[in-house]
Amino acid sequence: MFKKGIHFDISERKILLRLFDILSVFGVLYFVGNTFNFNYFRITEENWKWIFVLVLYISVFGTIFELYDLQSSSKIEKVSGNIVLTVSVTVLFYFLTPFFTPVLPDNRLQILYFYLAILIALFIWRLAYLTFIVSPRFYKKVLIIGEISNIKTIIKSFNDLDPNYKIIGFINCEINRNDKVKFNEIVEYSPKQVYQVIKDENISEIVIASYNSENITSNIYKYLITLLESGFSIKEYTQVYEDMTHRVPVQFVGKDFYKYFPFSRSNHNKMYLFFHRFFDLFVSITGLVIGILIFPLIFIGNLLGNRGPLFYTQERIGKSGSIFNIIKYRTMVKNAEKNGAVWAQKNDSRITPFGRFLRNTRLDEFPQFINILRGDMSLIGPRPERPHFVRELSQILPFYETRHIVKPGLTGWAQVKTRYGSSVDDSLLKLQYDLYYIKYRSFFLDVNILIKTISTMIFFRGQ
Repeated sequence: MFKKGIHFDISERKILLRLFDILSVFGVLYFVGNTFNFNYFRITEENWKWIFVLVLYISVFGTIFELYDLQSSSKIEKVSGNIVLTVSVTVLFYFLTPFFTPVLPDNRLQILYFYLAILIALFIWRLAYLTFIVSPRFYKKVLIIGEISNIKTIIKSFNDLDPNYKIIGFINCEINRNDKVKFNEIVEYSPKQVYQVIKDENISEIVIASYNSENITSNIYKYLITLLESGFSIKEYTQVYEDMTHRVPVQFVGKDFYKYFPFSRSNHNKMYLFFHRFFDLFVSITGLVIGILIFPLIFIGNLLGNRGPLFYTQERIGKSGSIFNIIKYRTMVKNAEKNGAVWAQKNDSRITPFGRFLRNTRLDEFPQFINILRGDMSLIGPRPERPHFVRELSQILPFYETRHIVKPGLTGWAQVKTRYGSSVDDSLLKLQYDLYYIKYRSFFLDVNILIKTISTMIFFRGQ
């Protein structure tokens, strides 16, 4: 009935990036191996183990160095540095694991061939991606149907999330319309124009952004049913928002909240919880051993840079609202809260120079492995908040205390996806990520968080 343009969803573009990274690398290595005197890496059936290890390294280090972050991948100046880091570390690890990879060549030129082949392959493919995939011809064109009061927020959200997701226009479905209220950034259409707009603009999808379903008039409902029966894609705003942002839009959740929180079965899956706790114990013991090894350096740094107690404890809210004392290395001046609890701010003057280093590298959180060992916390989960702020935020933000149905974590989905919470707006953003984690909690998401935590530490994004 309608001609749709070709477009790629977020998940499809991430698959394209990963798949063609691998194909381009092996394509160039095959070319180099058959064109030049290059014998270090030969693509044959007998060498499948070498191929598997190289694929694994590119995938893991590419994720760590944000090679598959769509925002970074859409800008050549950002992705170039990520490519160099990924290739350098991949090749280094490949050379350091000769049991699974080829024996180091006698001719050092072979090493240079191998490095340059992978580097050039990734640059060629990423330039092709920027030229063809990240271009207007593959934009996903969308028509919004909803109340005009939500339109501005929705457009800003989509523009910030995905530049390839273009809102072409909107249909105001408010029953009691106020003609004085206008939104001039995109075109407004009447309901009866919906078919023509889809045809003329090659619209790929309609998004329903109505907070009150009663605002969908019988005429609009009839048009939507006809489109749905023809196979046209119609989605609800919160569903699209959740898929694109990987967070739950609690500000748009009303009385039918139960639709939005079919929480992950992993929260009650005994096998998942057993292995989750086993991994917590393993990592906390390993972390404490590493912490003991680097403790002399931290002790000296605190002695010179902080000049005061090394450790401090603070009350935090745990699972089911229980209170426990969290243990951290001190990063602020003594008596930083003598006038009462206040939000930590970016570039907070109370943070000492050495304390800032500890925060940026997240070394200040090493003592929390003791909390994990005790069972107060888990390695992965929502960040534990202070009782004072929990009482304050739970009165302002809907579903805030829902965070407490799982153990708080040393790292988590909110911690790796957003900055330190220093306001109510920041806390709302973190809450959305926390609820997403609780909703989709799984081994795969846990691994994803751990990899992104490594990225946070490498790029000094801790706060």
